[in-house]
Amino acid sequence: METSIHLMLFSLICTTMFVYQCHAACAEVDSDTEAVAGAGFKLGCISCKKRSEVKGYATVEWFFRANGEADFVPIYTYTKETGQTIEHDLFMDRVDWNGSKRSGDIQDASIYLLNVTFNDSGTYQCFFNRILTYENHEYSTTISKVVHLTVVAKATRGTASIVSEVMMYVSIIGLQVWLLIEMIYCYRKISAAGEEALREAANAEYLAIASESKDNCAGVQVGE
Repeated sequence: METSIHLMLFSLICTTMFVYQCHAACAEVDSDTEAVAGAGFKLGCISCKKRSEVKGYATVEWFFRANGEADFVPIYTYTKETGQTIEHDLFMDRVDWNGSKRSGDIQDASIYLLNVTFNDSGTYQCFFNRILTYENHEYSTTISKVVHLTVVAKATRGTASIVSEVMMYVSIIGLQVWLLIEMIYCYRKISAAGEEALREAANAEYLAIASESKDNCAGVQVGE
């Protein structure tokens, strides 16, 4: 019985660690692509480091190409030491950093646009200029992400939003099913352990009765 309780506690601990890791892990989620004029909008840009144990440092650059234009122009840079720098008049006082804040090893380079206008429609590109520090050398890499933004007068629910919501519910249901399976498994282990303990107790009682009967028989024979 005690072993079964330990198994159940171990299962609960593993479940808790699994849920914690699911929330803590980096996931490269694509940015939304439709903003509403006059509202705020988060331009998402995430680049997860493949090996978390390797130390790294990153700076971020954002570029913008308006619809109908041929070239990208720099609009924003960010480093942990100097903070944000807005580099284009169109976005002056309208951009806030919405990414990683506590580390120079930036993996989330999202920014937030305030008071979106129709002139904000176009293609955005963010660059992670990352330096990975190994034991004997450093490795530089540049990773880019692209967001095609459309500004509309009224919010519409796009396919990406619907799919994201469906996936969220599927994940929740999947986790609940997994927890139910774990509970059933633990219950069966406890039941099996209980039945085994009852069998052992019955066997011990039978052996005790048999031994006692044998002793009584031997006593009777000696008396005769």
